[in-house]
Amino acid sequence: MLEIKEKTISVNIDTSKCDTCETKACAAACKKFARGLLQITDGKPSVEHLSADEVLRLGTECLACELACKFEGNQAIKIDVPIEGLDDYLAKRGLA
Repeated sequence: MLEIKEKTISVNIDTSKCDTCETKACAAACKKFARGLLQITDGKPSVEHLSADEVLRLGTECLACELACKFEGNQAIKIDVPIEGLDDYLAKRGLA
């Protein structure tokens, strides 16, 4: 499991699913729609070439890697976007 912390989101990648992925669509989407943070290293997405500070500074939180992986890859990426007050909002409306 690879966890990448950006300014307000966490990108979680189940790297065990990446071995059988033929498209590596996440890295292509990151390069096309963001700043190319994800690079493929040993067949898996990685940000090893960047420091944690660089990931925070360069991350655009565009979500392209998750969508590309979902529709063209092996559904290995989940992005957590915490929204302050969402749980209270849903509870008040009986949706939690």
